[in-house]
Amino acid sequence: MVKIIASSVRKGNVLEVEGKLYVVLTAQNFHPGKGTPVTQVDMRRISDGVKVSERYRTTEQVERAFVEDREHNFLYDDADGFHFMNPESYDQLTMSQEDIGDLKAYLQEGMTVILSVHEGVAIAIDLPRHVTLEITETEPVVKGQTASSSYKPAILSNGVRTLVPPHITAGTRVVIATEDGSYVERAKD
Repeated sequence: MVKIIASSVRKGNVLEVEGKLYVVLTAQNFHPGKGTPVTQVDMRRISDGVKVSERYRTTEQVERAFVEDREHNFLYDDADGFHFMNPESYDQLTMSQEDIGDLKAYLQEGMTVILSVHEGVAIAIDLPRHVTLEITETEPVVKGQTASSSYKPAILSNGVRTLVPPHITAGTRVVIATEDGSYVERAKD
């Protein structure tokens, strides 16, 4: 275990609190005009998936669990969960639907991801920052609409809804940020 100050806790870190492991979902530092600065940490207990919200003084020490971050390739998903393979040792790991959460929409076969492994169990996943997807459905272009001011709704090939600039049409490949599902740019391929 490594002790770190609460203000340095980031999304995806694994903390040990009272002997149990938690994966950090969000971590925000608040600096009120008056009073002590605090760090608000929302986390999920790895053993049973219970979500917990904690507040620490920013200078308070928290225990970060030793977790090995390794590249894995996404193979497939089935009723057992999502299957990943370590490209060096060919070991396979499985993560449950609950552990993957909303990120499952962005997983593509063969995609290289970073899995956080603690004692042989995959506990967190880190996807590439951007994925390239195709627009399957969007509204037609409205004449006179300026390109910079407004975005229109669109549906991606993975079923996720997003907002795109007016010049993007159905069939266009676009780059999407996996963190929030937002449009980044038109794909260059």
